Amino acid sequence: MTQPRSSLVSVEDTPWYHVVSRCVRRAFLCGEDRVSGHNFEHRREWIETRILELAAIFAIDVAAYAVMSNHYHVVVRLDPERAASLDTESVLLRWTRLFSGPELVRQYLSPRRKAMCDAQLRRVEEYAQTYRNRLADLSWFMRVLNESIARQANEEEGVKGRFWEGRFKSQALLDDAAVLAAMSYVDLNPVRAGMAEALHECDHTSLKRRIRPEAEDDSACAPSNISHRPGACSAPGTLRPEIELRSLPRAPLMPFDASGQFEPAIPFAFEDYLELTDTLGRCVHPTKRGSIPAHRPRLLDQLGMDAEAFIRRSSRLLRAFGSAIGAPEQLVSLAERRQCRYLRGISMARALFARPAA
Repeated sequence: MTQPRSSLVSVEDTPWYHVVSRCVRRAFLCGEDRVSGHNFEHRREWIETRILELAAIFAIDVAAYAVMSNHYHVVVRLDPERAASLDTESVLLRWTRLFSGPELVRQYLSPRRKAMCDAQLRRVEEYAQTYRNRLADLSWFMRVLNESIARQANEEEGVKGRFWEGRFKSQALLDDAAVLAAMSYVDLNPVRAGMAEALHECDHTSLKRRIRPEAEDDSACAPSNISHRPGACSAPGTLRPEIELRSLPRAPLMPFDASGQFEPAIPFAFEDYLELTDTLGRCVHPTKRGSIPAHRPRLLDQLGMDAEAFIRRSSRLLRAFGSAIGAPEQLVSLAERRQCRYLRGISMARALFARPAA
């Protein structure tokens, strides 16, 4: 039975989520369509760029992503506290980078604000609170991302209709081990699919962006640099045209921090993560599967995970788990809070996230 999105994505359970969205058409989202002969490889850049642009608008940090031929993955951390700390003008400036907003909002962001009465200002505050909540909402992030990409693709092909499968799929990441498993799964998608031989060849992934920082666009910037003043355009609830969205700034990827002193960060060292993904990458290529190495990646020891089980089974992460990934006790606890009998993935959780017996 399909569960409401509000029960699947809740920061009270965890701020971390793995998200997947798939193309509904026969034609590929990216790459070459063997039927028409058209090459859509450039769309990978569309998606990669838009993910980082939206991270600069929303209070949502991107830890990992991978753009494949007919789907993409993103690992994100929601930050409602950051959204709550934004003042009214900051919220409205961010939101109107994407949507024009009602007339009262446009008036508030113009020199005409001085002429607004108290009732109008109170209504603007109500709008701002609505937008503030949306800025930390995963569904709104995905809505803007998918709608903007579908609109570009439809225009390019001269067609209309649905571009993406129904709802995006999300998995709650309930602990550090689950975050690690999801990130490595996402970053190694091109290797697993046989599209890349090594980490540095994993194009349009967060890992490639991290190990080749010189490839990043010079226009990348942090969310605090937003200073757009909107003008009149489309209806308030309509996403702005692509020509206006192309001017969005880009946010950097979420940093690594093993010390735990910086909360909005990936909770382990990048060197350890790179060691793990390099080891795992040598074992998951479909035509070059290597043997399980004798050396245990330090990060698996640190998190108390079974290295052999992790390497052998990590490629089944998406299929083995349902709406959440985590240690067995975390899944049981979440099932109780959701008032459901069980969550899929308990057996995999026992294999992946339990320390082997001595």
